[in-house]
Amino acid sequence: MADSVDLRTGDRTQDELLAGLDHVRESPGEVGTLEMIVGRPAVDERVLLASGELDVERGLVADRWRRGSRPNPKSQLTVVNARAVQLVAGDRTRWALAGDQLYADFDLSPENIPPGTRLAIGSAVIEVSDQPHLGCEKYAARFGRIAREFANSSDGLSVNFRGINTRVVQSGTVHVGDAIRKLD
Repeated sequence: MADSVDLRTGDRTQDELLAGLDHVRESPGEVGTLEMIVGRPAVDERVLLASGELDVERGLVADRWRRGSRPNPKSQLTVVNARAVQLVAGDRTRWALAGDQLYADFDLSPENIPPGTRLAIGSAVIEVSDQPHLGCEKYAARFGRIAREFANSSDGLSVNFRGINTRVVQSGTVHVGDAIRKLD
């Protein structure tokens, strides 16, 4: 999926984002569902996957993360709340524009999964990073300046609206529909 769609269609207002925040907060906190897997083979390219290999060294194997000159291990893999991306992107065909690899119906708030928390998905395990995942210029270009400002606001940060950075700590396979759950 390339960024050839009208990226500005459906920009949300501050009031619309605030009104949808309660639905994001109602995401499951113990066991959720992996809703979408997206590989990014090149800049601004997206590939929807039914399953993916998560690798300790390479992150999502179908992704370009490792191809950088100095990949940051704290941002090997990003996970975004499916309800948050639905709120900001609207139609599911636009979700992948967010640029994340895993889209989950799961409570990603720092209260529920602080840095260091490990999450099991399929046969893989990932660990929440202490590096925040914030809205950037690309996010603003795709979903509007208001969406970026909201993601980086105290309301947005309270639910990690823009998502979380993670790293793979146990290689394995993940499938759309897999449970995502906190490990003790």
